[in-house]
Amino acid sequence: MRRKELRIKVCEYDAVEELPESDQELLLAARKASNNAYAPYSKFCVGAALLLENGEIIAGSNQENADFTDGLCAERVALFYANSTYPDQAVKAIAVTAKNANGIVEFPAQPCGSCRQVLVETEVRYSKQIRIIMDGQKYIQVLDGADNLLPFAFKPSDLE
Repeated sequence: MRRKELRIKVCEYDAVEELPESDQELLLAARKASNNAYAPYSKFCVGAALLLENGEIIAGSNQENADFTDGLCAERVALFYANSTYPDQAVKAIAVTAKNANGIVEFPAQPCGSCRQVLVETEVRYSKQIRIIMDGQKYIQVLDGADNLLPFAFKPSDLE
């Protein structure tokens, strides 16, 4: 038997103003996108914003459906739009925020498992890590690369 240890590197910031300017802009775009969420059932409004290599910012918001399985998360809305509209542009960063009736959620909003897998696939597609910014009232977390969110990701190379 071999025992291995995984380490995940995360930076935490106490306020938006502590982030680098480009991360601040992206996080504020995600917060704005959360206003466009269609969340009549959960009342949990999520916004995501992507920064592409060409400087374009793409926003997305969660879109619910009475049959919850037919809804789509904000991160995937933004990623799929970016990948289909700008297929030659890598995603440099993504910011994710969520709010409920009390405002922005207390702890950082984290992508679900499906969104994590799509982030991994997007990194593989463009051979570039994505900076991940997760917003919360108490603090903001920043990770470099989706492997920090999903260390045992299923990747295209696993199909070989």
